Amino acid sequence: MNQLKGTGVAMVTPFKKDGSVDVPALKKLTDHLVDGGVDYLVVMGTTGETSVMDKEDKKLVLDTVLATNAGRKPVVLGLGGNNTLDLCAQLDRMDAAGLTAILSVAPYYSKPTQNGLFEHYKALSEHSKLPIILYNVPGRTGCNLLPDTVQRIAFDCRNVIGIKEASGNMEQIMTIIRERPKDFLVISGDDSITMPLMAAGADGVISVIGNAFPAEWSAMVKHAAKGEVVEARAIHYRLLELVQLLFVEGNPAGIKEVLSHLDVCENYLRLPLVPVSQLISERMRRVMIDEELLR
Repeated sequence: MNQLKGTGVAMVTPFKKDGSVDVPALKKLTDHLVDGGVDYLVVMGTTGETSVMDKEDKKLVLDTVLATNAGRKPVVLGLGGNNTLDLCAQLDRMDAAGLTAILSVAPYYSKPTQNGLFEHYKALSEHSKLPIILYNVPGRTGCNLLPDTVQRIAFDCRNVIGIKEASGNMEQIMTIIRERPKDFLVISGDDSITMPLMAAGADGVISVIGNAFPAEWSAMVKHAAKGEVVEARAIHYRLLELVQLLFVEGNPAGIKEVLSHLDVCENYLRLPLVPVSQLISERMRRVMIDEELLR
């Protein structure tokens, strides 16, 4: 799946002040990312505030991105949860037109065993028309998809093609890289450690900061993929402080604040998420000015 190597972006969902989906801003963001040179788009992930969107909202967002993208970049759809039977039913009736793969987060809240995680993804694999990318983010799900389980899924589930790894555990991720089957993608889920992970053999990133700076972040990832460490490191450190600030008061509050400074979309979120504080906003703006990131 070479088209899913490099820079994917976990797209935000722009909202209006009344909480409705801001369709013009979503179209603007889609063009911003495609024109910025990202390799693929990821819709309906955590950064897209999927957990507070109903079926109609989700359809509107996906239809808007697909229509605006118009086949220019691969599109990955976030589809996960802790109800395996319901997810299988959704996969059975899904219209996969225009989509390249599914990104499916590990079941949250119920804290399944490693065998439960395997059986969950095995079931999804049997029902999905599309390739599946695992998504391990234990800080949100309450369970950790361990390397042995990833390896078992990768070898036993015919259409699981990779993992977005956001455990933050470098040793764990390097173990997955070392033990994976040929062509199984290991994708960074943390912008701050993408460069060192790529040096260790990862295939790219599904990025948050890429919403705001697709050209810069894509350039960093391309340099890292080519082993051009000096060039990759320069961009990594130029953006590192801003990346860190994105998550001080939660995602996607941080990236939406940055996008509002760039006039890509307004900084409206749906409760229980709220905008970042004035202090963090001012720090973000100062970093962008210092690093000449405000256009």
